[in-house]
Amino acid sequence: MRRDVFYIAVLSVIVIISGCAGITEDPTKKWSQERFYREAREKMMDGAYEDAIKYFETLEARFPYGRYSEQAQLEIAYAYYKYDEPALAIAAADRFIRLHPTHPNVDYAYYLKGLVNFRGERGIVNWLLGSSDDLTDRDPKSARESYNAFREVVDRFPNSRYAKDAQQRMAYLYDAQAKYETQVARFYYERDLHVAAINRSKYALENYPRTPATEDALGIMALSYQKMGITQLYDDTLRILKKNFPQSHYLKTLRASAD
Repeated sequence: MRRDVFYIAVLSVIVIISGCAGITEDPTKKWSQERFYREAREKMMDGAYEDAIKYFETLEARFPYGRYSEQAQLEIAYAYYKYDEPALAIAAADRFIRLHPTHPNVDYAYYLKGLVNFRGERGIVNWLLGSSDDLTDRDPKSARESYNAFREVVDRFPNSRYAKDAQQRMAYLYDAQAKYETQVARFYYERDLHVAAINRSKYALENYPRTPATEDALGIMALSYQKMGITQLYDDTLRILKKNFPQSHYLKTLRASAD
């Protein structure tokens, strides 16, 4: 009996020693905040965004104060953007803006929010105007949020290095949203939903004036009024269309429909 107890005790010690030997020491345990930041940046440059995020988050946890920690918060937002985690990227950018509203790089946080929603050079437009049986099921919310973020950069930080690019993207998004609205108006018109087509065209004209889509909005409105037999509004819309777009293809279509 005593011998069994002795063997059990020996085995327990062996198990404990083996377990301790299997514990791997954290290689970053003695890293300075400068080392963390440097290693994380190198991971970013290598495209290892998941590892970069871990290093930045560990840096912030171990060294919660100072310029490296602040910059790490902003780098995390960018790393999530590159890692294709848009919700986390925006959350990180919003957190940086909330914690450091006067930081010298806060303009980049707003710009990054715009980029995340922009989804690449032509991502939003391809999505908004892509083929679909029902264009009305598309929500242009991300386009609006992207536009608003870029506008923050342009309005609040006119001297920012990102202001010019943000302004160009705003113009692109403005035209894209106008075109989307007229695409939806055409969708309604082709299904004989003329009141909905008119309302959508009016929305495009009121909210996105002076864009290439203006001609489409006026043309669809005129066609809809013509189909509904509302003569006065048809004549008014036709007059505006002729004045602003005398070579419009809609004029030929309207004349053919009237014959």
